[in-house]
Amino acid sequence: MLEILYQDETLVAIHKPAGLLVHRSVLDRHETRFAVQLLRDQLGRRVQPVHRLDKGTSGVLLFAFEKSVAAAMAAQFESQAVRKTYLAIVRGWPAASGVIDHALPIVRDEYELPAAAASAAQPARTAWRTLGEVELPICVDRYPSSRYALLALFPETGRRHQIRRHLKHIAHPVIGDATYGKGRHNRMFAERFGVGRLFLASWRLQCQHPVNGAALDIHGPLAADFAQVVAALGWAEKLAAFTADNKLSSAVRSG
Repeated sequence: MLEILYQDETLVAIHKPAGLLVHRSVLDRHETRFAVQLLRDQLGRRVQPVHRLDKGTSGVLLFAFEKSVAAAMAAQFESQAVRKTYLAIVRGWPAASGVIDHALPIVRDEYELPAAAASAAQPARTAWRTLGEVELPICVDRYPSSRYALLALFPETGRRHQIRRHLKHIAHPVIGDATYGKGRHNRMFAERFGVGRLFLASWRLQCQHPVNGAALDIHGPLAADFAQVVAALGWAEKLAAFTADNKLSSAVRSG
């Protein structure tokens, strides 16, 4: 069953596992499990996704029960009224904090847009804060050791694959990213920690309730496999401190 993080008469938020599609995709014709259908079956009623997460990304995913509510929430996302916080493990040591202000060409599935039209770029901004760093005595590339960092990320816009593409742009790709990352580092993490996933999680959503106007703050603790690696790299206390600073209850969910 899907873990429900929040539910009322109009909205429901789940913790989406890594590897689960939000809905059916032409590019993943072989997939038979989708968050939309699983949640419909679990709750016994129709649901409408109001935003999207990549297949490999885990964490907070919000749905509405009615199309009108879904449209109202989607408008908040489009107008950048939703504050989003993600966590990621990346290659290298970025600065303590910063903002990536880099326009991104539109990325569409092949059946959605002609290739010629897909080259247009849209403004895109992602802020980050470094929560922890580690240097492992493992030669992966040309150096005798390898550096990694745990980041909190705050995308101000919502372009497709924005965080992954922005982190590649500053040469700190997400570990486990087969499209924008480095295969050698991805394989090392999978072999050393026994976890072969994209280390990117939707950790928190803050928005306005589309019906009653109340402030809505939904937090999704890390998935057990992500938390396992965070603990193994010595970052559990730093993540707990970040969680406490944000007045949330728990930092790492046990397996």
